Amino acid sequence: MLQVGDEWMYFAVVFLLTLSGTRSATGASVLTASLYVFLVMFRFPPVPLEQASRVLRPNGLSSDVPVVAHRAAGHDAPENTLAAIREASRNGATGVELDLSFTADGVAVLLHDDTVDRTTNGSGPISGLRLAHVKSLDAAARHRLRGERFGVQIVPTLQEALQECIKHSLIIFVNVKRYPDKAAAALAEMYRRHPVLYNSSIVCSFEPKVIYKMRQADPHVVTGLTHRPWSLSRHSDGTPRTPSSWAQFWSELLDVLLDWAHHHLLWDLCGVSAVLVHKDFISLDYVQYWAGRGVEVVGWPVNTAVEKHYYQDLLKISYVTDSLLEDCDPQY
Repeated sequence: MLQVGDEWMYFAVVFLLTLSGTRSATGASVLTASLYVFLVMFRFPPVPLEQASRVLRPNGLSSDVPVVAHRAAGHDAPENTLAAIREASRNGATGVELDLSFTADGVAVLLHDDTVDRTTNGSGPISGLRLAHVKSLDAAARHRLRGERFGVQIVPTLQEALQECIKHSLIIFVNVKRYPDKAAAALAEMYRRHPVLYNSSIVCSFEPKVIYKMRQADPHVVTGLTHRPWSLSRHSDGTPRTPSSWAQFWSELLDVLLDWAHHHLLWDLCGVSAVLVHKDFISLDYVQYWAGRGVEVVGWPVNTAVEKHYYQDLLKISYVTDSLLEDCDPQY
């Protein structure tokens, strides 16, 4: 929940901005009061801290920092496969991050991209392929260790992946990029089938709508918002998304507004227990800012030995990595 000082400040800013724009004290008061009522009526309280801690701090007061394998550590094994989940467990991961997608016949499967082209020997959008066809593809076809350490790998369903994670006692970070309603319904069914997930998994997304829909479908699920500042205006390497200076200006303005919303409104509206933030924007002060609000910070992608020591020894927070074995380039 927002701290009392925060609430007064935010609503005071809204009131003053509205007043300066409308020159009407009555109008500014009504708008500010309406916003307050909206937040009180429609925001979700976070899950109990004890439950969130079992997911985000499974080692308790131990000095061991939780390490999450990105796409089940796609550098070490074919990403988002059962083999990768097993490999992550074997290499000491606390948990795995898995990407949720859907086939043409509505089955929840693991796949990061919109298409199967990059990771399999197939082609086309996953949303246009039926499960039977997806299951015929080799999910290890384009991996660097295909043939050397890994044979043919099948694209797993969400059900198969969750069962494998439960078998290996791994914490599960389910990343949802699209289809809020469909994803919330599918995940709610998984939690109904496997109640152990309430204390061993978190649903996270860049899209606040996904998290809000998930809390609507099941308010007892631990959730987190993923965020990379300047993501609307710049690519992951920092280059502008558009050659137009005017379009770039507006996208950067939207980035500023989105960043403000993430830090002052959306997290509270959705009642999240964690924020997953790009590593370049995390500091000790940043971690303490969120700790004061009862929210855990998780950094990504943390891929070098130096970065990992920084997170383990100084920040002492969870991080997501592409490899549990060696330094590697980040996968976005």
